[in-house]
Amino acid sequence: MVASATIRVMSAEEIAARAGGETPFLHWPEPGSLFAERAMRLRQLARGHAMGDYLAFAARLALAQQSALADAPEPPVPDAAAIARARASGEPPLRAIDWPRAPQWRALVRRIATELRADAAPATRSVLDRVLEASDDALEAQAEGLLERTPTGLDFGAAPIVAAALQVHWTRTLLATRERTGSIGEAIVRLPDETACPACGSPPVASITRSGGESLGQRYLHCSLCSLQWHLPRSKCPHCLGSQGLAFQSLDVADAADGESRAAQAAVQAETCEGCGHYLKIVHTDRDPQVDPVADDLASLTLDLLVAETGLLRHGLNYLLLFDEPAPDPPPEPA
Repeated sequence: MVASATIRVMSAEEIAARAGGETPFLHWPEPGSLFAERAMRLRQLARGHAMGDYLAFAARLALAQQSALADAPEPPVPDAAAIARARASGEPPLRAIDWPRAPQWRALVRRIATELRADAAPATRSVLDRVLEASDDALEAQAEGLLERTPTGLDFGAAPIVAAALQVHWTRTLLATRERTGSIGEAIVRLPDETACPACGSPPVASITRSGGESLGQRYLHCSLCSLQWHLPRSKCPHCLGSQGLAFQSLDVADAADGESRAAQAAVQAETCEGCGHYLKIVHTDRDPQVDPVADDLASLTLDLLVAETGLLRHGLNYLLLFDEPAPDPPPEPA
């Protein structure tokens, strides 16, 4: 069942003081290990899991992403004028829905599909063949549907493969932007809408609390597309930014005497908000150093199902877990 615990959330000032320094706004993806570590976590979670076969497939997909990222060519990045315009308008410089996709992303999706096909089961191989046989225009149409979150016309079987290539492409573009701008602050800054990725404007997949350095105890939202992590104080709901009625729920045994304490210490929780009726998963590195926002969100689907029974709506996008349903309500406009 879902065990619920209402937990006092430290203010940003308390957490920063405990960390002994100013909280970094961003945590950048590590290009040499990002997807490889996710693959390792997925394999770990797959053992004995009801979704074990799919988690194992997702692990192979993540390894293919790591290989593709290592060899991805240099993408185009915004110039100084484009970055300045984005800052002035409060928009992300690599906005997913209108940043021009370089044609090389299509080579990435075909590379990933080819690599997976080698040892794929027959049913999976037919999906991969659809990707490999798709025209450039068809792939672009699938990409637009994913990035704009419009399910009409999407091939939901092929969507994780297409999305995997888009993730590699945007992650590479993000890192190239940092390399070429010289100053991180010039390109990626805090936006008026704190719920969206400050680099590409995509929603988070989940959030993660960090357990070391100047980020000790801080919560970061993890971008569903470019893998950037940005700081949001734990006193704020990641959907409406309100600070009232926040609680945490987790999977637990119904008759456990210590159910509430176990819920409060779970490595994966659903952070819920009474104010807006939404929730977002949160993973804690201090409770399990191996947690990964994407992998653990996928493996805890049961928690989503049980929380949804209470009427709460999911705020968060995991490209490995897509359903043919309308996109959730967008967050309210920032004041």
